[in-house]
Amino acid sequence: MELHNLKPAKGATHKKKRIARGEGSGHGGTAGKGHKGMKARSGATSTKGFEGGQTPLQRRLPKFGFRNINRIDYKEINLDLLTSYSEKYQTAEFNPEVFSSHKIFNASDRIKILGRGEISKAIKVKVHACTASAKSKIEAAGGSVDLI
Repeated sequence: MELHNLKPAKGATHKKKRIARGEGSGHGGTAGKGHKGMKARSGATSTKGFEGGQTPLQRRLPKFGFRNINRIDYKEINLDLLTSYSEKYQTAEFNPEVFSSHKIFNASDRIKILGRGEISKAIKVKVHACTASAKSKIEAAGGSVDLI
């Protein structure tokens, strides 16, 4: 065997389909596009949501809703979860860096403490928002809440 007599394995190559090159090719006539209609024409592409001229679903349905661009979204955490994280991670101080390092929240998230549950030991919390009930429970346990 030498370079000049190398050839691909049997069945490894395929003959190119010669579309619209006469009836003898098997792909002549309509060139595999069927008969007439938009998709048989040259350059025929349909836009997303096109329904053949019928009013598209997206235009038939009414508009609704409102999204306030000034809204501030907070990621909430309750006191019962905060106490369990305090025991799990052996820390008495929580701030956005601590939350992100333990993959509880992302570094860019705004955090709000909610008042569900009880807290027994003093913890220091530095967050973006806190409910009045959560703040009073944390301070009653000897902790502190600082707002960023």
